[in-house]
Amino acid sequence: MITDTLHNLPLYRGLHKNLDIAIAWLQTHDPAALPNGRTEIAGNAVFINVMDADLREGEGAAFEYHRRYADLQLDLTGGEHWGWAVRGTEEKPFDEAGDIGFVTGPEEAGGTLGDGRFALFLPGEPHKPSCRTPDCDRLRKAVVKIEML
Repeated sequence: MITDTLHNLPLYRGLHKNLDIAIAWLQTHDPAALPNGRTEIAGNAVFINVMDADLREGEGAAFEYHRRYADLQLDLTGGEHWGWAVRGTEEKPFDEAGDIGFVTGPEEAGGTLGDGRFALFLPGEPHKPSCRTPDCDRLRKAVVKIEML
């Protein structure tokens, strides 16, 4: 997991070729100008999902994880709490087609997005996005999906 400001995002070039593609795209495009839904950047290797989301209570919520893709999470309006865990107890079998699984367990780190911050969750890392903050229960966000195979 990496969390930082968008200003510093270029510092992470060189970690993976598809992350480099995402960084270059974000430096020349405004995800807030995109319509809701999927926009392809580099086919299935890098794409962005923009959505309006009602936020949920973080307490007791499951963590999601992926095997194929990293999630680069950006809040376009508002600010959400995110949680992160080292491991968890599998809730149900992993969905290979959707590249998503869910686990329960304790939150070991967390933070708040918005105000120019991002969180990058790598494959295999349980993360809990879209949780309410005292000031926000609905937002517009972008998730850049970055294939890491």
